[in-house]
Amino acid sequence: MYPKKELAQLVVSACGHYHVDSVIISPGSRNAPLTVGFSNYPGIKTYSLVDERCAAFFALGIAQQTKKPAAIVCTSGSALLNYYPAIAEAFYSRIPLLIISADRPKHLIDIGDGQTIRQEYVFNNHILFSANLKEDKEKKSENIQLLSVAVKKAIEGKGPVHINIPFDEPLYETVDIIGDFDFPKLIQGQEILNFQYDTAVNVWNESMKIMILVGENFPSEEVNKCLEEYFSDEKVIILTETISNIYHPNIINSIDQVITPFTEKDFEVFKPELLITFGGMVVSKRIKQFLRKYSPKHHWHIDESRAMNTYFCLTAHITLKPERFFSEFYELVKKKETKSTYQRSWLEVKAERKERHIQFLKNVAYSDLGACEIILSSIPDHCQLQISNSSVIRYTQLFDLNPTLKVFCNRGTSGIDGSTSTAVGAAVESKEQTVFVTGDISFYYDSNALWNSYIPKSFRIIILNNSGGGIFKIIPGPQSTNVLNYFETPHDLTAEYLAKTYGFGYRSVFNKKELNSSLADFYQESGQPEILEVFTPSDINDVILKEYFKNL
Repeated sequence: MYPKKELAQLVVSACGHYHVDSVIISPGSRNAPLTVGFSNYPGIKTYSLVDERCAAFFALGIAQQTKKPAAIVCTSGSALLNYYPAIAEAFYSRIPLLIISADRPKHLIDIGDGQTIRQEYVFNNHILFSANLKEDKEKKSENIQLLSVAVKKAIEGKGPVHINIPFDEPLYETVDIIGDFDFPKLIQGQEILNFQYDTAVNVWNESMKIMILVGENFPSEEVNKCLEEYFSDEKVIILTETISNIYHPNIINSIDQVITPFTEKDFEVFKPELLITFGGMVVSKRIKQFLRKYSPKHHWHIDESRAMNTYFCLTAHITLKPERFFSEFYELVKKKETKSTYQRSWLEVKAERKERHIQFLKNVAYSDLGACEIILSSIPDHCQLQISNSSVIRYTQLFDLNPTLKVFCNRGTSGIDGSTSTAVGAAVESKEQTVFVTGDISFYYDSNALWNSYIPKSFRIIILNNSGGGIFKIIPGPQSTNVLNYFETPHDLTAEYLAKTYGFGYRSVFNKKELNSSLADFYQESGQPEILEVFTPSDINDVILKEYFKNL
């Protein structure tokens, strides 16, 4: 059974042709031709999610794992606008999404018809391409061209595209055979070298302090391998974050832990002459402040398409894949021993901070910080770890993680709004067990993510519940006002009844002993997904974290 409307057949066939094989549909009437078409098309897996905001983040989680476009399909009107937070996240995190919206025909726009808004170009500030199709058989060639360009943009540009499709009634007529359409082949573009290797080699050879800073990065053995040669270079230090998915003894993997106690003199000493960056967004605010105030002479950013001038000192944008650049570049630079102590100095400070970190945590009171240490060390090998935003990702960055873990977080816009839905989508697609560690406000904000019949039984959620937005006690500013409750939003909620409603197992803990006991069998096979809610004392969490940094 296929939709009678040729335009719906065209869109469905285009997704099949270009191997867009995951489609998340939210219910509605205007998108009925698309719903019928996608649900019956061979090779396309469809999901039904009611809440469009959750559906979009769920699709983002799938696309995050597959690194290929996932599609979301909705009816006309305000339904489409609920996609926007995930679209912005996909845009800044460089995750391919196809947003497919059913629309009213033009003659029904702005005349008072129900479920009707101006849908064309509605995401213009955060979209790679908008394809506004025409319900006109004479426009078939133009529609085919628009669809092929849209999919190509999503794949090559690694981001969201919007395909808007007007349907007039009737909407539910069906036929037995889908049309045969001639779509052009997608030809992958070639990497173009846009800078001079000779000049770069000279800068490298003359620099005695070189910092490689890695932001969010998909787990890649190839990237790790091509960096291996640089780990032993005395003038090179590599700084990574939890979501960089790069592990090695000779790196700085807890940036804030190392640099927070720096004096102005320290910053001058540790300032790089050459900064090389790659990957997505950087979590650490302190490293941004450091490199903006103490600017390196040269900053190269390596990315196939985007020039990230995060530190206001960009001197070169290298439009290559990082693994290609680092493997080729190493063959050109001097490899003789240098007199630089740059790497050794960083690693000595790291070792000192690490010892202080260990000593402090030995006697730390039960709190967010202490609970995070226990939780993160409990996660089994080869799991996928999804982390929510706000304080949880910041706490996570203070610890050495199991190097077998794959770690993800929505850092494109750093919002809390879709963290749970993204984790659920990633869990559906991932072969490994997925563990999602989240704060309470983030979890409750996105609780409709659990309204989902596709969640694997192995999925685990750990909620760090400090009875409000604890981040606002940590960052400077909110506590100096008389309206802290409007920032922190204290509450007495628990996830117990949500768990019962959506068929999750549930357990809660209130101290260190209970936490250790619950984690002992939390990840084991069970007949349902599980939630562990970890209640911590909201009145001391910020005090302990400040003491921790002071102790460093």
